[in-house]
Amino acid sequence: MYPGRYARSKPDHPAMIMGESGARMTYAELDRRSVQLARWFDAQGLAADATVAVICENRVEWAEMIWAVTRSGRCCAPVNRNLGPAETAEVLRAAGASAALISRSRADALGETLGGVPGLRRTLVIDGDGGGARDAAGGYQAEVAAMPADPLPRERLGGRMMFSSGTTGTPKGIRHAGADVHPDEAPPHLGGYTDLFALDGDTVYLSPAPIYHTAPFRFVLAVTQLGGTVVCLERFDAVRALEAIEKYRVTHAQFVPTMLRRLVRLPDEVKRRYDLSSLRVAITGAATCPPELKLQIMDWWGPVLHELYGASESYGNCHIGPAEMARRPASVGRALRGTIHITGEDGAELAAGRVGTVWFEGTQRFEYRGDAAKTRDSVHPRGWRTVGDMGYLDEDGYLYITGRRDHMIISGGVNIQPQEAEDVLAGHPGVEDAAVIGVPDDEYGAVVKAVVVAAGDAAPREELAAELIGYCRDRLAHYKCPRSVDFVDSLPRGENGKLYKNRLLERYVS
Repeated sequence: MYPGRYARSKPDHPAMIMGESGARMTYAELDRRSVQLARWFDAQGLAADATVAVICENRVEWAEMIWAVTRSGRCCAPVNRNLGPAETAEVLRAAGASAALISRSRADALGETLGGVPGLRRTLVIDGDGGGARDAAGGYQAEVAAMPADPLPRERLGGRMMFSSGTTGTPKGIRHAGADVHPDEAPPHLGGYTDLFALDGDTVYLSPAPIYHTAPFRFVLAVTQLGGTVVCLERFDAVRALEAIEKYRVTHAQFVPTMLRRLVRLPDEVKRRYDLSSLRVAITGAATCPPELKLQIMDWWGPVLHELYGASESYGNCHIGPAEMARRPASVGRALRGTIHITGEDGAELAAGRVGTVWFEGTQRFEYRGDAAKTRDSVHPRGWRTVGDMGYLDEDGYLYITGRRDHMIISGGVNIQPQEAEDVLAGHPGVEDAAVIGVPDDEYGAVVKAVVVAAGDAAPREELAAELIGYCRDRLAHYKCPRSVDFVDSLPRGENGKLYKNRLLERYVS
């Protein structure tokens, strides 16, 4: 199962389509160009297991870049294109990247930085608009086209290097090894998810998020491994997402909660305009989805919504489907692999209903490249693994995520997980986005503050602030509720919807 097979069985079938420009790549083109790019790696003298970084916006070339690395046995490292020059250089250094495929816009933004990265032997710049446009002589398109397209003499399944989201600092690389097997003989990339979501050669998958993030990257790889079609949005727009579902008869789609919130808040007349009947599976993840938002989506789309919980580290994962979600909308589901443990500050295991650190037992090991201390902190004395999330299990083994260990608010000696108040605020019609943080206080050490992006038609800010505090106090214990509300134009979120809370905290601590 890989593009080489489909280049023979269905050469004109689209492997990837760009939603806005309409640019597309067939399986014949994907097979040929990924072979040529793999030969370019060989021509540069890259080692058989070299790491190749990809730094670019969503564009049709992603498919060939992923498969060129994967079928040549190397390691593909998709890098956040929004990182600054110093951050990018540090990520590439820590990842041990030997080559970088980078779009012209990012190359211009990074300037001379890439030249100073130790071990980075070659950088190939992609010109054009992301729609397959040809570039100047010596650029990506010309260099790839100059390579022979004869079958590779040896193909082995490559690996991937994913990166932590960077919500608590510079993203850390986590290398997932390939296998000594021909790509056509490799098992489905997504393992059990393949059957769970009924992914196959007829799948039409909508990818509205940046491909450098873990879930979009892996689903693009998995869908093209199976011979399906990826419809990729250049950038997320709620109306364009609905247009793409109708136009391409999308069967599977993936949205972070921020995207779902923007979709739900479209005017009813806009929602009714589009035929979404082809959509069989909608997946949310990357950040926890407020319970009310899940139910609103299912009221609109029907029982198609699934939530996945996991991390770039692949330390464990959970799933909850539509039927269970209707009964337990606050849960992220039960473990698909391994066993979940919840522990207190002393490392001892806690009973059901008690909030503590989430650990997985019996799943794969991982390490943060270049950060031995962070790797050490991720391992329990009994060998379990964590990424620092906090949560609890109910009596039936369903997991509920309450926040992150390093975002805990300690007010007057009481531990407060901010996510509870964030989920409540997200359900208020006057709130477009919200974050809850602890700010310094002389008496309590820290007190709870909400930082809110108001909806366009919300009440005046002073009136809305009082309303939001009362709204929370009607639904939560008062000590968990914000004492004050600040309003901002936007929150520091990544394109995957994750909140960079440390950046927000810096405004108040400083």
